[in-house]
Amino acid sequence: MSGLLTPAVLLQSTPSSTNVSPDPTPSSSPRPDPLLNTKTLKNAVLKSHGRPPWYGEDGQPCFPAFVIGIAGGSASGKTHVARQIVRSLGSIPTVIILSQDSFYKKHSPEEIALAFASRFDFDHPDAIDMQLFASCLSDLKALRQTNIPVYSFEQHQRLDETKYLYGATIIITEGIMALQDPALRELYDLKIFVQADSDVMLARRILRDVKERGRSVEGILEQYLRYVKPAFDNFVGPSSRYADIIVPGKDNSVAIELISTHIRRQLEKRARQFRRKMAGTLSRSLSRGPARHLTNEELGLVVLDQTPQLKGMFTILRDETTPRQDFIFFIDRLATMLAEKGMEMLPYRDKTIETPVGCRTVGKVLDVESLCGVSILRSGGPLEQGLRRVVNDVAIGSLLVQSDSKTGEPLLLHVMLPACIRERARAAKTWVFLLDAQIGTGASAFMAIRVLLDHGVPPAQIIFVTFLVARCGGIAMVRRTFPEVTVVVGAVDDGLHETWLEGVGASMDVGEDDDLDGAAGRKAWVVQPGMGQIGDRYYL
Repeated sequence: MSGLLTPAVLLQSTPSSTNVSPDPTPSSSPRPDPLLNTKTLKNAVLKSHGRPPWYGEDGQPCFPAFVIGIAGGSASGKTHVARQIVRSLGSIPTVIILSQDSFYKKHSPEEIALAFASRFDFDHPDAIDMQLFASCLSDLKALRQTNIPVYSFEQHQRLDETKYLYGATIIITEGIMALQDPALRELYDLKIFVQADSDVMLARRILRDVKERGRSVEGILEQYLRYVKPAFDNFVGPSSRYADIIVPGKDNSVAIELISTHIRRQLEKRARQFRRKMAGTLSRSLSRGPARHLTNEELGLVVLDQTPQLKGMFTILRDETTPRQDFIFFIDRLATMLAEKGMEMLPYRDKTIETPVGCRTVGKVLDVESLCGVSILRSGGPLEQGLRRVVNDVAIGSLLVQSDSKTGEPLLLHVMLPACIRERARAAKTWVFLLDAQIGTGASAFMAIRVLLDHGVPPAQIIFVTFLVARCGGIAMVRRTFPEVTVVVGAVDDGLHETWLEGVGASMDVGEDDDLDGAAGRKAWVVQPGMGQIGDRYYL
């Protein structure tokens, strides 16, 4: 492990004294985010300020998630250490604390009976589905979604339901056998072992199992002596030799701060690599513009026929004096036309039917297993009504992508996808209508497509539906990176104008040494002639 001493280093906190705080917080550390000061739940995505781009200009992930494995005896303080790391890291995009307890194998009725009699060995490596644990962790590290099992300690059984997880920058796994399996150890970027006195661990286990798991003290003690203590001596304790750091189970603030500093350093190194690769690529292309305007055919766009009726609708929608009720009426009408055009891109098969007059005829029927929509909030909202008019009872999910006020980079703030996308096996057979009002720089479109690909949706089954596209904007990069994605658009505008938004932070295009005279703001790109802020005109 780069930046850490090996073999494992035992980290002890400095004892309290009049000169040393028992819980030091160096001034160089970021202030913890209030969101992360609440009680951290296991197997949940903890969000701070949004997820920045995790991919390069080629559309492929630049780097995997940073994975930390925390092992130690039962009730040694593993979860506490994980929570302290999260709090110490402060403002970070997204974190998952993944518990090994979720991966206990499904039990037979005989095994459940033994478990209720405190005679089933839950502390042996064979009790845990290591292969599934490694598979789910591998998906999360590769920035793909996964569905982890749900285990009930009250029922001593793995439930039929699963829990959906996606989008972690940092993954913290914790469990007594977290360092036992070689396949798991290969996935860790940092390995930690939590050390605690055996009497302390037993006392904590009694308090926890009585309060949280409804066990009796007698059953806890019997299980501890029969299974827990031997498992620690034979499996858990010896796995500490694989750790990069050994941390005490309490009074460990110095150790936590050292670990957090190392993690922040690694994340910053990765972020710098990403910015060097991506910074300025889109801005330079937009500032200079292409050598010539690409045609609709060269861009691979499916454009509505520019009939006089359609041009009349766009005239009304572009007019800033159009009343809101008229704008809503015509935008819904245009959204319906775009949805109808998108339906033409789907596969159909023959179907023989009999008409009310007794005649048999061959027609067409939609040949897809699942069809859904995903709206990029909030500008994609005006397209939802059109899709619902065309596809009865269609499920529509949402993504919230906004620009960082300081860097100008897109941030993924919210993911709520239909069930057919959240499950990878179903996602491979799902067609998705991706909805956004317009494609200017293409940053939001780029991120939204990448999210769908991370879930296993084939690019050829993504139909991007939008009102407007800026010909000289980021559409060329989107089409070059994702050539199999179909883009259905109402009209193509030639202009993309650079403007300055006051009071929203510095632009990513302004160098650190440039003199801004204290002005706060950032650059933005506006489609011209365009329709203005479509979401605002529709909803406000």
